Amino acid sequence: MLNRAFRGFVCYLRMTGLAYADLESLRALRDHHRPGIIAPNHTSLWDAVFVLACLPRPICIMKASILRNPFLGGGARLAGYIANSGPSRLVREASGALAEGGQLLMFPEGTRTRRDARWINPLMGGCALVARRASVPILPVFIRSNSRFLEKGWPLWKRPKFPIRISFELGEPIEPDDEPSARALTARLQRVFEENLSRPHKFRRQSEC
Repeated sequence: MLNRAFRGFVCYLRMTGLAYADLESLRALRDHHRPGIIAPNHTSLWDAVFVLACLPRPICIMKASILRNPFLGGGARLAGYIANSGPSRLVREASGALAEGGQLLMFPEGTRTRRDARWINPLMGGCALVARRASVPILPVFIRSNSRFLEKGWPLWKRPKFPIRISFELGEPIEPDDEPSARALTARLQRVFEENLSRPHKFRRQSEC
């Protein structure tokens, strides 16, 4: 039901001309039956909505406070979403969920990209730890947009310029055993993001004046 709701919202944005998201690259995830970690850069507050709309068996990490919310928590728990209530527990529960099948959406930055970051924040190590413990690949997703709407620090009262256009590009999978340690795997993922996001692109991130 959540997946259909996300897909409906994406369709609504397109039909109203508010936002156009190029999700063609993510269609392949519907036929990707092996468990894995979907790891996008985190440009905006609504990134997860677009990615989850393309995942047939999504597992999402949410704030523990949301899972305890009487209005929002029930549906999220039924969907198998995981609380970010501590690194050890998160790694254990995420690994267990991946062992049962499914695709884990996890933002390696841990938060939205800072306004002063050129391409991406320094990555956290959680993504690599889960990948190595669960023995699943990391599938990087490169998100670019012509707008910084809902980025970290965006004032809620500030109206963006419509239509917003967003590009989602699925990268090559990175196997957890490609590197000798979680730290080395995180460093490699950082390089992959920086090399890809710095390439010429019509939606390449612009430096703030």
